[in-house]
Amino acid sequence: MQQSAEFGELRRAHRSFAFPLTIAFIAWYLLYVLLSNYAGGFMGTKVAGNINVALVLGLAQFLTTFLIAWWYARHAAAKLDPRAEAIKSRMEGGA
Repeated sequence: MQQSAEFGELRRAHRSFAFPLTIAFIAWYLLYVLLSNYAGGFMGTKVAGNINVALVLGLAQFLTTFLIAWWYARHAAAKLDPRAEAIKSRMEGGA
C-alpha cells in the first residue's frame, strides 16, 4: 500500500502543507528568540501602558500556534481525511 499512487498523493498533500508551515513557524519562533536576546531595546519599547513589543510578540506566538492548528485541522478535514478514508476502505475491502 505504501507504494500505491493514492498513498503517495496523501503523503504529498500532507508534506506540501506541513513542511512549509513548520519551517515558517520555526523561523518566526527563532526570530522572537533572537530579538529577545540581541534587541533588548527594541523588545522593551512600550506599545501601550506597560505592554511592550516583547509581550505583544510573545502573545503572537500563542496566536500563531492556534491559527496553524486550526488551519491544519481544516486542511486535514478537506484534503487528507477523504484520501485516507479511501485508502482505508480499499485496504479493508481487500482484507
